[in-house]
Amino acid sequence: MDFAFPPHAEAFRTEVREFLAANITPETLDVSDGTIHDWDLHQKMAAKGWLSGAVPEELIPPDLGGGDRDLLEMAVLIEELQLAGAPADGLGVAVCVASMVLELGNDFLKETVAGPLLRGEVLASFGYSEPESGSDVAAAQTKAARDGDHWVINGQKMWTTLAHEAAFVILLTRTNAEVPKHKGLTMFLVPLDAPGIEIQPVWTMGTERSNATFYDDVRIGDEWRIGEVDGGWAVMKAALKYERGIAGGQFPSAPLLDAAITYCRTTTDADGRLLIDDPTVREQLVRARIDIEVCRGFAYKTAWMAAQGDFFGVEGSMTKLFASESYKQHAHWILDLMGPEGLLQHGADAAPLGGSIEEHWRHAPVTTIYGGTSQITRNLVAEQHLGLPRARR
Repeated sequence: MDFAFPPHAEAFRTEVREFLAANITPETLDVSDGTIHDWDLHQKMAAKGWLSGAVPEELIPPDLGGGDRDLLEMAVLIEELQLAGAPADGLGVAVCVASMVLELGNDFLKETVAGPLLRGEVLASFGYSEPESGSDVAAAQTKAARDGDHWVINGQKMWTTLAHEAAFVILLTRTNAEVPKHKGLTMFLVPLDAPGIEIQPVWTMGTERSNATFYDDVRIGDEWRIGEVDGGWAVMKAALKYERGIAGGQFPSAPLLDAAITYCRTTTDADGRLLIDDPTVREQLVRARIDIEVCRGFAYKTAWMAAQGDFFGVEGSMTKLFASESYKQHAHWILDLMGPEGLLQHGADAAPLGGSIEEHWRHAPVTTIYGGTSQITRNLVAEQHLGLPRARR
């Protein structure tokens, strides 16, 4: 069994590391406003063709010059961005939405949306979840009512991260309430500067900014529709395909562990002994490292499956579940190890390592919610991998 990526992917890893070394600065890493996106970094990656390169070759128009990066290379890119702590949340959404538009959108959307997204000129955001339905996105109640050649949209979405930076939101709406919930959905790409849209910040415990978005008689033309009327669930499946197609990453604990090792090598206990020399401390650090390598094995397998053209589902769920839950556990371990001074928040003068470990501790619980809660993910693994019956409600 060979866990190494092929030579061309490892050569690309070297290129990415050199790029990040040259372009990641303390200013780039400063996300004190809660926005995990840096426009300068994003546009430099777009200029290198790393956004368009991720789009399947058969979809990409010649003028965008993409399709030249395979899925293993994209996995390497996502991994290195995570390991560097780069504020690059916009990259995956841009690639996913552009790919959906190029596969399923009309000529208007391909010209208006896909090109600007892949050139790094604009961002998009996901408008799926709602306050009353959470991870059950098929239960969406945001309504789109047809009015001639236009649609009128009313409703609310939660967790529309980056909406305050984005030009578009890909919006799942209810267009038919008389059929089963999966069959009455229609997808639109909505310009976020359209009249009737309000964006309100939602701050997480980890000081990240997400958003609640409100739609009050928002009127858009039918040219903004993606896919068939009442065919939004098929578009959602395409979105999932492209979201999984940029498989990789899932190493949230790696920067945390690096910070913890630095702390233990430079901090002494009450007896004047370095923490790193304490066998109990070393055991915890090693256990965290083992978990990170398990995450790497999961992530590499899903990347390999995607590169083979296999549609992975439960494997991606297993990867995400293990990575986020172990990250939360590691953050607790390390904060306990630090004692009371570990609770000093990011930005406090006396906070160890600038409060970076405490910041990880606050951020970790959010990762068990984003991209599917741990509870939902456990159900998927139980049903699809272990073959357990669906729970009765």
